[in-house]
Amino acid sequence: MSAVLPDAHVNKNLEGPGFRARVQKFGGFLASMIMPNIGAFIAWGLITALFIPTGWLPNAALAELVSPMLFFLLPLLIGYTGGKMVHGQRGAVIAAITTFGVIIGGFTDISTFEGIPMFLGAMIVGPLAAFLLKLSDKAIAGKVAPGFEMLVDNFSLGILGMLLAIAGLFGVAPVMAAIVAVLTSGVHFLVNANLLPLASVFVEPAKVLFLNNAINHGILTPIATADVATMGKSILFTVESNPGAGLGLLTAFAFFGPRSLRPSTPGAIIIHFFGGIHEIYFPYVLMKPILLLGMIAGSASGLVVGGALGSGLVAPPAPGSIFAFLAVTARGSYVGMLAQVFTAALVSFLVCAALMKFGRGSDDTGTAVGAGSDGQLAGAGRPLVGSASINGGDVRKLVIACDAGMGSSVMVASTMKKRLAPYGVDVIHTPVDQIPEDAQVVLTQEGLAARARNRRPEAVVIPFTNYMGDPAFDQIEDAIKNRLHLGAGAPDVSVTPTTAAADVPVAPAPRKRKKSLDPNILSRDAILLGQHAASKDEAIRQAGGLLVALGATDPSYTDAMFARETQVSTFMGNGVAIPHGTNESRSAIGKAQLGFIQYPGGVDWDGKTCHVCIPIASNSDEHVAILSALASVLADKAKAERLQTTTNIDEVLELLAPEED
Repeated sequence: MSAVLPDAHVNKNLEGPGFRARVQKFGGFLASMIMPNIGAFIAWGLITALFIPTGWLPNAALAELVSPMLFFLLPLLIGYTGGKMVHGQRGAVIAAITTFGVIIGGFTDISTFEGIPMFLGAMIVGPLAAFLLKLSDKAIAGKVAPGFEMLVDNFSLGILGMLLAIAGLFGVAPVMAAIVAVLTSGVHFLVNANLLPLASVFVEPAKVLFLNNAINHGILTPIATADVATMGKSILFTVESNPGAGLGLLTAFAFFGPRSLRPSTPGAIIIHFFGGIHEIYFPYVLMKPILLLGMIAGSASGLVVGGALGSGLVAPPAPGSIFAFLAVTARGSYVGMLAQVFTAALVSFLVCAALMKFGRGSDDTGTAVGAGSDGQLAGAGRPLVGSASINGGDVRKLVIACDAGMGSSVMVASTMKKRLAPYGVDVIHTPVDQIPEDAQVVLTQEGLAARARNRRPEAVVIPFTNYMGDPAFDQIEDAIKNRLHLGAGAPDVSVTPTTAAADVPVAPAPRKRKKSLDPNILSRDAILLGQHAASKDEAIRQAGGLLVALGATDPSYTDAMFARETQVSTFMGNGVAIPHGTNESRSAIGKAQLGFIQYPGGVDWDGKTCHVCIPIASNSDEHVAILSALASVLADKAKAERLQTTTNIDEVLELLAPEED
């Protein structure tokens, strides 16, 4: 999509010291425990919908699967995932042990499966148990006699796990049962009193602040899942995920919005309604916040109609696509579900159109707009508010920071090294939480800028949004070249003249020879051409599976790749994504490895089209040379297109071969 998209200067991955950032971070953490396990929720929902006495294919034997999966499998998966996020495989094991104690404590009669499914309990004790084990491991590290490490590791986990399971059974479970009972009663009160539509007043504003996953998967999904166990369906699955209101908003923009934005809406509608990526419409609302009234009205009216017609789903529709809704709609609820979706769309469209005065108002968006390559939003490259500033002529060290320091930062660092080499500037890449003390200027993705600022308040922090060709890159080079001002005191752009200086002549770089690729880093069997993936999630699973098949990682690294994607997108621009794990997941890496997966038909990657997926696993810098070469290739659109369309593995290896130093 090449049309201009609204840039509301809001990022779903905002992190830092602010209240909203902390809420987002906490909500994202909760959602990260649920989202990798959505497939299990859907499997349970389908079994329930098909085989319970009121299902499509009643079967007493198969229906026996329903309660054990609800009470044991799903909470254990949640706790296990949360523990792994905190402390790897050891954290996952002790989290499962502790969660089991909480599960048993949630039963009032285990023989008949009467009790409360401990989803929320698992979300709390799983990460907590892993954290306590992490502290224990740190305390005894280096104090164990050689040869006894395995013995101590196993018994420390076992003893602590036993104690935490007992604490979960007698301490945590009763408290969580009371909390869940209160929350469930509150939600059911709204349902029984026909007041559930009022939830839209809170849910819709929270959604556009990018708290949608926290609300849906952290609160509504656990309660709705318990409802399915007793009633066979739940309307609560639709409170946040209904795509109708967003469809109405985008349609109103298509007809009555600012003329500069109308061309972007057809693509946004497809991505939102059929792809289930609701975040695509959030900037449209944030650009004109009064349109929240239209979203609230649409969502609330949909809930009124859905409740009246007995609408309900059997599992969370993830992502919130109309296709996902159809797949998990309960038997007998299709009319109600479709009526709920399209009522929300119609009401939202009418209210939003009226608020935009049916196109007769000002055509000024009130917001800066811009687009990078492949429709990527272009950042303004503005530094964060602060006291740090520096003259570009004094810059000797530029730090490129990303979450893990092994993917996006390498790409940008490679580009900036070549651009700043004539001026004697040292360019390094690092995880955002490991920015060195001597960093003068930090260039980082917009969603990580607050964290970088908090880490190094004395440095000039400049955010960017487009990994390839962002204006911030030009601004930094211009400031260094012409001795311009960077940081505090600059107006809307990042640089302001401070000293007149003549252009520094730059001699053309000599043509460099290609080196051979290290087959241990990118081998022929790591290159897959002509592949297909229906979604970003499927592409990431394929990428993670490739690394596992090559013996580079264990399966937990794939989960970390999904977790990394919830923090900051790994889409680089020009059709390329480089998915990789979080900094904490390096323990799951056995050796350095790159993969190359080509998707000629393209994969929707958060609204952008990915044709080349390059998964990364590395504990050091073995992969840097190839990523540096890749950065150079991406700068050349002709070469980038060759990577996207070639049917020859040798051509891929030749294009990605690093150059001689």
